[in-house]
Amino acid sequence: MRTYVAGQEAADEMEFVELALGIDVDLFRGPLEMETDEERRARRDVAHEVLRDLRESAEAGDEVAGWDALYADALTRTVPFMRAARGQRAGTGAAA
Repeated sequence: MRTYVAGQEAADEMEFVELALGIDVDLFRGPLEMETDEERRARRDVAHEVLRDLRESAEAGDEVAGWDALYADALTRTVPFMRAARGQRAGTGAAA
């Protein structure tokens, strides 16, 4: 079964969310794979700019931008489970 949003085919579930909401989840949450400190800083700078633009649009009366801003802001405070799990090494931590 194919899924289309605004005439564009979504390749997977994450792309569907991005097309439907207009939000790049990885931009706000971070990628599932590791990123360098420089890449993280650059991504966060762009995310803050986009979030600021969404909030400004919301204040100007764009309700969808307001909801997108809330969602994007919530994503900035999440850590993907797989990335968090990869950060743990065998033999470390309190149980080791």
